[in-house]
Amino acid sequence: MSQARSGSAEPAEGAAPAGGAARAGDAARAGKAGRAEAPARPRRRQARGEARIAQLLKAAAHVFCTTGYTAASTNAIAREAGVSPGTLYQFFPNKEAIAIELGDQLLARWRETYGAAFLAGHLELPLDGMLDATLDPLIEFNCENPAFTVLMHGSEIPGMVTKDHDAVHVTMLARVETILAGYLPDAPPAEVTRIATMIFNIFKSGLDVIMAHEGDEREAYIRELKTVLHRYLEPMIPGDTAARTDSRHTP
Repeated sequence: MSQARSGSAEPAEGAAPAGGAARAGDAARAGKAGRAEAPARPRRRQARGEARIAQLLKAAAHVFCTTGYTAASTNAIAREAGVSPGTLYQFFPNKEAIAIELGDQLLARWRETYGAAFLAGHLELPLDGMLDATLDPLIEFNCENPAFTVLMHGSEIPGMVTKDHDAVHVTMLARVETILAGYLPDAPPAEVTRIATMIFNIFKSGLDVIMAHEGDEREAYIRELKTVLHRYLEPMIPGDTAARTDSRHTP
């Protein structure tokens, strides 16, 4: 569930502006009598509030990448966003809430990305084309969103974020199995699972190396990752072979 809140002047850790409690009380009394009984009810975010939340999340992503999640602070995030800590606390009660909101948004975009990467149409491609079509969007997403790696693999990350990420990994591994089974229609399911697991872990390890470099070196490591996967798979899948879409493993 989203942890961000829009326009609620709720102080945290004494950082909210003076008088915030009185203003909050006035606002509460001005509402309907039953309003206070449903504080968890989602509020409609106005455009200004949405923009402020996006600004804070962008700043948090930068701080998490620069200092790591553990060393990051709400003060540093507010400073990066160019706002006061009190403004930050109007939307997020603490650093954990910011991480959860940012993680939710990045995971949603990651799901869209791997959905586009693992299209059924890629089964019609030969091995090298399939690797390009599948790997390129996944690598591009991670390079454009380095905070994703920090939040998904860092220490002391809120459990809600890592749990959701683990569930996504299970789904991705299943997609890899489905694609691989199309190229190896006669292989036993257990063998397909082993090969898919190796591919998935080679990709994750290669991605770590790619993310540790920039510019030309990053591009070189992207090519190396594709070469490794191609050489691993080619003895099993001739380079000009397209997958069989009638494979028993294909959904």
